[in-house]
Amino acid sequence: MNKFEELCQTASDTNVDIIDYSFTSKRIKGLYCDGTIALNRDMYIETEKACVLAEELGHYYTTVGDIMDQTDVSNRKQERRARIWAYHKLLSLNDLIDSYKCGCRNQFEIAEHLNVTEEFLIDCLNYYKEKYGLCTKQDNYLIYFEPLGVLELYK
Repeated sequence: MNKFEELCQTASDTNVDIIDYSFTSKRIKGLYCDGTIALNRDMYIETEKACVLAEELGHYYTTVGDIMDQTDVSNRKQERRARIWAYHKLLSLNDLIDSYKCGCRNQFEIAEHLNVTEEFLIDCLNYYKEKYGLCTKQDNYLIYFEPLGVLELYK
């Protein structure tokens, strides 16, 4: 099962409906409202659909009320919480280590290996850099966020 299918299963397990929708604006890729996620039907690439669906599921789990007005600081914070939920769901530190073990050495290869968009990967790496600093230790590995790299530590 790919990530999009796994997320669809997560939505189904929590009684969240997913519909394809033709938005009037090309900028809108997805929206969550009252137990339904609308995905822009013009998205054809599964990796992009998975990234958008993960964020919209993040809204289901973390958002309260109408947060459409992004000039409101509280709404922007809720938007960020939904994105962070998506980052953790689709791209963990262990996923970065796995990518390294599989021979991935740049952002394109890692994004392809993890079935996420490069934009999502970059945003996630920026979030991890904000959270951990330039690097963090995970199990027996050091993960560097800038420049991107994974080093195996020896005992």
